[in-house]
Amino acid sequence: MSLAADRARHIGPLVSRIIAALVGGYGLAALGSVAVLVLPMSKPQAVITGMLASFAIYAGAVIWVFAVRSATRAWLGLAGVAAPLLVAVCCVS
Repeated sequence: MSLAADRARHIGPLVSRIIAALVGGYGLAALGSVAVLVLPMSKPQAVITGMLASFAIYAGAVIWVFAVRSATRAWLGLAGVAAPLLVAVCCVS
């Protein structure tokens, strides 16, 4: 096996995790901040709650992406959490 192929085999999952942390974490934070509008509270309070929760969601997603065993599990986990949030966001509209 060549050096370039060996290097790509090790760097590929790392790059995938970095993209999952950046893009997936941002997506979860955005969905979470909008999904809070479904809760039975006033709209200004829901917006503030969503904004504050988005920081914790993003940080948790980034930590979790690098804590799981594989990049595939990271992507599947992000998609699994995003699905119910997406349903909640669709109910807001």
